Amino acid sequence: MQTGPDRTNTLSPEDFAALGAQGVAYVRRVLEHVDAKAGKKGGEPIVVFAIHAADGERIGGAPSRELAFAAIRQHGLEPVDAH
Repeated sequence: MQTGPDRTNTLSPEDFAALGAQGVAYVRRVLEHVDAKAGKKGGEPIVVFAIHAADGERIGGAPSRELAFAAIRQHGLEPVDAH
């Protein structure tokens, strides 16, 4: 039974994706190519644990999953693994 106006088409895809995702950050294992001496991309591959906001934007990274989770919690967010 519907009691109010039809709101099934009022959310944008972006709004729908963000629904219930506030306060969550995702951690994903990635390979990055970094030239350690020059500090720029293009050298040896290293494993980094990328931290992403709920909308997918990369907001940080850490050398280990544990440090990524700790950084997320330190900023008042709940960490979640993304595969």
